[in-house]
Amino acid sequence: MKTVKNLLIIALSVLMFGACTSNSDSVVPQEKVGLIGNILYGGDINEDIILKEGQTYTLTKGVHLKSGHTFTIEAGVTLVANADVLSYILIEKGASIHAVGTKSAPIVMTSSREIPGAWGGLMICGNATINVDGGSGISEVGNAPYGGNNDNDNSGVLKYIRLEYTGYAFDEEHESNGVAFYGVGSGTQVDYIQVYKGSDDGFEFFGGTVSANYLVSTASQDDSFDWTEGWRGQCNYWVAVQNGDSKGTGFESDNLSGNTDATPRSQPVISNITLIGNGTSQAMNLRRGTGAILSNLLMTNFTSGVGVEQSSTGKLIGTELTISNSILTNAITDANKQYFTYVKTTESTERTAVEGSNFGTGVGVGEIALTNTYVGTINGAGAVATDNDWTEGWTK
Repeated sequence: MKTVKNLLIIALSVLMFGACTSNSDSVVPQEKVGLIGNILYGGDINEDIILKEGQTYTLTKGVHLKSGHTFTIEAGVTLVANADVLSYILIEKGASIHAVGTKSAPIVMTSSREIPGAWGGLMICGNATINVDGGSGISEVGNAPYGGNNDNDNSGVLKYIRLEYTGYAFDEEHESNGVAFYGVGSGTQVDYIQVYKGSDDGFEFFGGTVSANYLVSTASQDDSFDWTEGWRGQCNYWVAVQNGDSKGTGFESDNLSGNTDATPRSQPVISNITLIGNGTSQAMNLRRGTGAILSNLLMTNFTSGVGVEQSSTGKLIGTELTISNSILTNAITDANKQYFTYVKTTESTERTAVEGSNFGTGVGVGEIALTNTYVGTINGAGAVATDNDWTEGWTK
């Protein structure tokens, strides 16, 4: 009898288990996260990721690489963001990215839909100092913390990368850039990066000390280069080319909104710059107490040149804000539109001319004669010499 009773118990158990497993409502499928085959699924990723040389991968949703892990992208990789869902790459504090392409085999980060704003681009958060209250901030996208006390912080290496169709609009106040550096330190290496046809800024720096060389912003619909929160990088060779859809400036530059004298003050050192306007825009808007040491600057096809907004910025002209060896196209003949300070009101913009030489040395207005869109220098001003086109082969 005991044996029969045990058999009945086992049979009932099997029937009950079968009933439970056949009920689809009781089974919760596990969400995919991380690299599975050639698809990188977004989410909180707590492992190293490697995308192999020359292969094509799909990115779907927002990747949050967590502290202690590395995202490696080898030369010739193409990463295609799924534009049907919100997709982006966020490297959090303590994590790193090692994305190294070559001139002949660049890394391409693009979208399944070839329109500006199709995906969220690349964001890196670091531990370098920023000047916001408390010394830390939260990224505009992904709500990740950034900022710290290590100006030598190393978030990895970026080299020979082209990012296309970035600038996803999360809401009316939050829109991603091509590449955003949040409190990134000087140990991070950034060279040969292009942002192509993004719907917001090309490159933006939120504090930190990272330097970035050989940058190209092409047809960004807002500003080509943007900085704030005490950024202090030292950079060489920047190119911005606007198109008819561009509504911003070549540079939009701040120290800190709400506290224009916050320290550490924004004061990047940038040499060899070419800014090409679309015929309706301003070359630079330096405001909110930013400093900058700019040299070998070539600007053409803008309706106005270098503007300095607010007295907190104007007081720095000639000391913490200098421009040397600058050439501005002679299409701008009005002195109030070449180098000027201005005060914005709701009714109008009042401009006061500033002699170019007040910014530094060798500032002038001259002829622009480029061999193509942006190749050519004049008296050493500009980013791309005719005998050394470093953009050839990996940019669009």
